[in-house]
Amino acid sequence: MADPPVGVLFLIAMSSIAVYGVMLAGWSSGSKYPLLGSVRASAQMVSYEAALGLSVVAVVLLSGSLSTHDIVVAQAGSILNWNVIATAFVPFAIFCVAATAELNRPPFDLVEAEQELVGGFHTEYSSIRFGMFFLAEFMNTITMSAIIVTLFLGGPSGPVLFGPAFIWGILWFTLKLLAFLFTFVWLRATLPRYRYDQLMDLGWKRLIPLSLGWLLLIGAINVGRDAGWSRAVVLAGGLAVLFISGALLFAAVRVAESRRHADEFGEVTAV
Repeated sequence: MADPPVGVLFLIAMSSIAVYGVMLAGWSSGSKYPLLGSVRASAQMVSYEAALGLSVVAVVLLSGSLSTHDIVVAQAGSILNWNVIATAFVPFAIFCVAATAELNRPPFDLVEAEQELVGGFHTEYSSIRFGMFFLAEFMNTITMSAIIVTLFLGGPSGPVLFGPAFIWGILWFTLKLLAFLFTFVWLRATLPRYRYDQLMDLGWKRLIPLSLGWLLLIGAINVGRDAGWSRAVVLAGGLAVLFISGALLFAAVRVAESRRHADEFGEVTAV
């Protein structure tokens, strides 16, 4: 199988193309509900692609390569080497949330919100066209689950009990993949759908700042390790800066929201 040196970028780029099908399908329907669904899809992709990309950069920063083979090799040997642990879980959580939003899976399926948009982007489609849309969506879910397993959970890494090692590698990879597919189905049956403003706020005001701050923290730890600095001091200082920056950002967002609500209340009372 091919192992391109920019394998991660290729996988992310291919998964991002899915939004074009949704956007063009809604636009070409000639109906307002599919058009609103396609507009939501494009805005949602832009909002969460940045956070997803920054969480991938954290993995690349630790592995030192964009090759999926090199990333898997860097995680071999022990479960403590898995990037979900090496990056302290935060990029993994951000990637999972952003991937769920990019896949248009619940609770982020605003592009096909039945209560608001009838059927969203696929309202005017039936038969094989409808089937092709959802076949692509479910295949994209499988692909994204495989990317998560490769980047954060060691890929095919796992204990070899007996027999050929490659069989156990396929088995462990398949089991991890099925676990994420079960999780996507579980989320669909468990969580209510977000409002659109909540969807945008989560992407722009929380996930992107958190992923950027955590990436800078990992970079500072790597620089301190190469320069011979105390890891405890670098970690404590980085967490302190991250906490203070987050608190300032949260305060600024709250002030902006309170001012907007005050302006809206003033306009209502004036009317």
